[in-house]
Amino acid sequence: MFTRDFYARQRHKAVNVKQSKYESKPVDELGRVAWSAQENDVWRQLVTRQLACIKDKACQEYLDGLRMLDLPHDTVPQIPDVNAVLMRETGWQVAPVPALIDFDHFFALLADKKFPAATFLRTKDDFDYLQEPDYFHEIFGHCAMLTHPAFAEFTHMYGQLGKQATPKERVYLARLYWFTVEFGLLSDSQGNRSIYGGGILSSPAETEYAFNSDKAVRKPLEVIDVMRTPYRIDIMQPIYFTIESIDDLFAISQRDLIADVHQAMELGLHAPLFPPKPKKTEQQKETQHV
Repeated sequence: MFTRDFYARQRHKAVNVKQSKYESKPVDELGRVAWSAQENDVWRQLVTRQLACIKDKACQEYLDGLRMLDLPHDTVPQIPDVNAVLMRETGWQVAPVPALIDFDHFFALLADKKFPAATFLRTKDDFDYLQEPDYFHEIFGHCAMLTHPAFAEFTHMYGQLGKQATPKERVYLARLYWFTVEFGLLSDSQGNRSIYGGGILSSPAETEYAFNSDKAVRKPLEVIDVMRTPYRIDIMQPIYFTIESIDDLFAISQRDLIADVHQAMELGLHAPLFPPKPKKTEQQKETQHV
């Protein structure tokens, strides 16, 4: 398993990727993390709140996966317990990682059916919003869907494809991942809406906004259209793409997605549906640097 030395090396590698105020906790030889009483309490509050938020909004496949995982409410779940269920259902595993990993590491893990999860939990100061994905986001938001064969195969394919893609191709592939795995919606032929994206399912505000807001655009997913759609990670999504069934993800995984990427490149990006991100002032830059 990953030790303190491993995390120290990976943090060094990640310096050029992005800065984070969080550090992953070490994992012992049994794959377990020594979560504190305070972290257990944060987990309890997060789970209790989010279960209420997703009621009648989460898709049935997610709820089925959550039932299989049987995540504890009062203590932070341990990776070996989650892995036992994922391995049985789809052959996947959760891999503990530092707070920050680069794209090469990310794609390599997915290609090996290992879902990266940083072993840190947000503090109460960041209870409502955290830009970098923490343990709650990865375990509660994503792992239930990894019990579904079509979702698991789509994620595996994405890792294999991303591992071989060029940096420019990865940018277009990332949009497909963003609007499915992170922010995907289901909408059946009767117009019934539900949520399967982990970025929504782990956020109370995004759950309410994605499901009910009249301001959000929702449209059927077309792969090239998605690849041409810009996004920002620090705002409520102005647009969501819908599929009729989780099995549609398997059909997408069988496409020549690199050919789709090149077609999207030729067509160019859509105009963004969001304002430009405010530029940092010199004082903010200096503060961030420090």
